[in-house]
Amino acid sequence: MSIRTERVAQLIKEEISQTLTRDIETEGYGLLTVTDVIMTPDLRIAKVYISHFQSGKTDDEILSFLDENEKHIRMAVGKNVRLKFTPELRFFIDQTLDRVERLEELIRKIHEDENSR
Repeated sequence: MSIRTERVAQLIKEEISQTLTRDIETEGYGLLTVTDVIMTPDLRIAKVYISHFQSGKTDDEILSFLDENEKHIRMAVGKNVRLKFTPELRFFIDQTLDRVERLEELIRKIHEDENSR
């Protein structure tokens, strides 16, 4: 990524985070965190990665909630981040924490097996 796309991605990440905390009612969806934003080189599409903690909701329910509020979030981005075009927002669930937990579990099992021998 170029420096410009990285800077725009950071600005969009901050704006979406602020919008989720101050403008959108997220009660019942736990802690929603914007973990990363990846911009296409032409700045027309922003891939927004979200993690959720203690939500009690499935990934599909979280994505559905974000898709329902996409227009509001996009309007906030368009209003507060000056670009020629307001990028299309595509939401994805960040699976990094799940993968880390799974790896830790596998490592623990390996150590337990070695210790039991």
